[in-house]
Parts: sequence; structure tokens; C-alpha cells
Amino acid sequence: MKAIKIYVAALGLLSLGACKKDFLDTKQVTAVTDQNFYKTPKDAFTALVGCYDGLQVVWSEGIALPVAAEVMSDNTFGATGNSDGFGYQMIDEFDKSRSPSDQNLYNRNWVLYYRALFRCSTLLGKLDQIEWGSDIQLRKTYESEARFLRAYLLFDMVRLWGNIPLLTAPSTDNLPQSNPDEVYKVIAGDLKFAAENLPQVAYPAQAVANHGRVTRYAAESLIGRVFLYYTGYYAKADLVGLVSKTEALAYLEDVVAKGGYGLIENFANLWPAASLTSYAGEDNKETIFAIKYTYTSDYQGNTDGNHWMVMMGMREQAIYPYGNGWGAETVNPKLWNAYLPTDTRRVGSIISIADENLPFTNQKGQREYTGYYVKKYSPMIGKDGKPLPEAYGNTSFQIGQFQDYVSIRYADVLLMAAELGSGNAQSYFDSVRQRAYKTAFTPLAVSQDNIIKERRLEFAFEGIRYYDLLRQGIDKAAQEIAETTTVLNGGVSAEKKISAANIIATKGLQQIPYTQITLSSGTLKQNAGW
Repeated sequence: MKAIKIYVAALGLLSLGACKKDFLDTKQVTAVTDQNFYKTPKDAFTALVGCYDGLQVVWSEGIALPVAAEVMSDNTFGATGNSDGFGYQMIDEFDKSRSPSDQNLYNRNWVLYYRALFRCSTLLGKLDQIEWGSDIQLRKTYESEARFLRAYLLFDMVRLWGNIPLLTAPSTDNLPQSNPDEVYKVIAGDLKFAAENLPQVAYPAQAVANHGRVTRYAAESLIGRVFLYYTGYYAKADLVGLVSKTEALAYLEDVVAKGGYGLIENFANLWPAASLTSYAGEDNKETIFAIKYTYTSDYQGNTDGNHWMVMMGMREQAIYPYGNGWGAETVNPKLWNAYLPTDTRRVGSIISIADENLPFTNQKGQREYTGYYVKKYSPMIGKDGKPLPEAYGNTSFQIGQFQDYVSIRYADVLLMAAELGSGNAQSYFDSVRQRAYKTAFTPLAVSQDNIIKERRLEFAFEGIRYYDLLRQGIDKAAQEIAETTTVLNGGVSAEKKISAANIIATKGLQQIPYTQITLSSGTLKQNAGW
């Protein structure tokens, strides 16, 4: 098996665990090499499952992007325990001096991202040697899925670190960092290929066993997200010359017209902890793409669980239906106050200790306590007080959480299309707000400013707000995020300060792991401000 020297050890081709989703139900594959693999469509499918598995585990260690993105935004504070280190404060405040020794917070993520990229690029490089027979569409489908996954991974990485080595084929070279435009050319090319070559299968016709797999509409939706971020953050007119504004909108309009998706009637029903018996379920009609998790994680190599969700839970105290967690994301009261009382998304998104009359008593164990926690991705317990994973036989609430991460929702497509100037912009905008306000809905004119405000309320804690801020320009983002306020550290009042100057100095990027710079013998250069 080839080895890759993007600062990781030699990699096994596949490491697949059991999963409750049919698509990921496959046996562990071991001792496969380039020489005895990649011959049949079945081999290609097994390798493709490995690519999905690679995406599934990139946040199993280190700092998960959904967590980091919310901490970096104006939605939550870094918090964690009052006796913990200050790594999350360093992320939150873009200030290396807060925890100088934490130079490798993202190291495992870096390794796992490149491992996942390696899998995708290896499969893509072997497609020509597969004996496809007459099923040309099957090859196009597998290639499209692998290219979407590669684009998804690269988009995460380039937003988080900005300057990354671009891996598009297995390599033993000590690769230098690429200009972001080079990375975005691969992202755009991969997504366009997927959008143009995946079958047009509307949501109602999708086989249950295929839920979780990439669709044409997921690719089209992600093109919209990438276009808006790239053109905003880099102040460009189009996406590296490959996608114009008109084309980006056309992709989104295709999702609306042909995708068969829709809004769940009640916002709270999108989230298990907010709805309990009325939860709409995984893979509902609003889910365009989700990263799938299950309850089978263990400490012997199975990493199928949602390992990062525990960071969002209330600090070391469970109160039905909310489970125990590490309190790494206390909600900024400004977000709670940004919602009108008539907006159903407020109680659907945020746990309010006071408003829900919850007997939370662990303020002394919580740093940066605000009285508010994340509800959308809160761990849960049953009425018996036991963590939900125990009902399925997993006794570790830390790694056994299994709520899927819904990466792209139909509401996002509607608001992106409205922002890009759809002729239906007002109706798209209204439909999202009507769901939120129900009978209290009052019309609001669609505008860039109103859309951005609406996106914050709609997508809080989904890893979207921070990048919506950055694409308005680093100065604007810094202005919105910076603040000086009062929190409780261990039950004692303390000042919390986030400096706009720090955000501007880092350009909103995070630090490249020190270990990777060392292993590259200095080929990698640290980002500014770190």
C-alpha cells in the first residue's frame, strides 16, 4: 500500500465500522492494497463507503468544525469547565496568549482530513481500472459522490486554515501550501461534475437505503454555499471563473424546482431535544445532506458516533430531557435577545435555564456561564435518567451520541437563492419566516441585511453563522463578534473580552497545528496572527 507523507503515517485504505444506516452497513475491510483491489464495481463501492466513513470521522477527535465555527462566531462563548485549560478561550478570542501551549488543538483534525482526502483521491485515481461493463452511469455516480466528498472536505479545510497543501492524488511529497484559488478550483470543478452527472432523483423517490448518500441537489446546494463564501470573503465577482452568480442561482433554483424538498411544518420538530415525541426524524424532507452517525462507537476503533455533540451539553449535569456534557458552548445572551418572543426558533434552538425552570446547580463547574445552552445538538437522557445511547447498549455518553449533523437544509437553499436575487426572493424569504412565526408572522421586505439577520436566527448552532459573518468582510465580522461582557466563571462574575483587532490580525483563520509545521521541516508556514 502506498504511504502518504502529508504529515501522517502510512494509511490503511479502509476502516469501516458498523452503522445503523443501510448504506454504511458493511464488513470491516482489512489487508487490501492497490495491487489486489479496485477491479470490480463492488470494489469501487466498498472504497466509496470508505470515503463516506472518512468524512464521518474527521471530527471524532480534536476540535470539530461545527463546534469551532459556533465558538468563533457571536453565537456562543468557548466556556468549558472552570478548571479546564484555556484552549477554547484561545479559539473564541483569536488570542494565542490565552493558552500558548495549545498549539495542536486541531492536529488530529488535520490528520483525519488528509486521511479522508487520501481515500477520495485514491478511488478517483483508480476508476479507469475498474471493469464497469455497460453501466456507464454507475461510474459517473461513484465518481460524483467521491468528488463531492473531496470538495466538502477541502471547503472545510480552506475555510478553517486558509492556506493548505492541496492533495488531489496520493503523494509522498512534502507539499507546500497552495493559493486558496487553486483549492477553490478543485472544489468548484468537483461540485460542478457532481451536479451535472448525478441522477435527477427527487427526495420522495429516493430509496431509504440511499439516505445519507450525495445527491445532485446536495451538490447544487453546496455550490451556492461555496459561491457566496468565496465571492464574499475574497471580494470576487465569481467562483474562480468556473461559476458565475447567475449559474450559482440556477443551481439553487433547480433544487427548489426539482428536488422535491420542503420545510417541516414546525421548526422544533427538526431537533430531537426540542421536540421529543414529535421529532420529524432523520432524513426528513428538509434534509438535503447530513453526516450520518450511529451509537456503535467504542474505544477499540469504531468511530461511528457523534463524538463532538457532548461538547454542547450542559456542564456535568443532566436534566431531562437534556443530557450531561462539557459545556463548551454557552450561548451568548445577545443571541437569545435577537429573537422575538413570538419566534418559535428561540425555544427550538436554545435551552434557557430560567425560562424552562431547570434546576441547574453546577454553575461553579462551568466557565463563562450565561444561563443558556445549545438545544439543537444537546445530548439527551431518557425519563429514567440514563443517557440515550444506553438504550442501544452503548454505555459511553461521550462517544455514543448518534444525532446526525444536518449540513444542508432546504431552508438554507431558499435563503441563498433569495440572496442571489431570485425572482421569487420575497416568497422564499417569507416561507422561512412564516414557519418561524406561525400566526404571529408579519411581512418583512427581503434585503441583504434582513436575509443575513434571518440566517442567524434560522441556522444558529449549525456551523453557518461564522462563515456568514466572514463573507461580509473581515472588518464587518470582527465588529459583530467583538465584545466586552460579564459572565460567571465558577459562579463568580468575570469580564469576557473578545478583541476585533485579534480577529482582523488572523483574518478569521485558525492556527495550523505546530506538529504539522515541524514535520514538514518548515515547508508549512503558520497563519498570520498565530
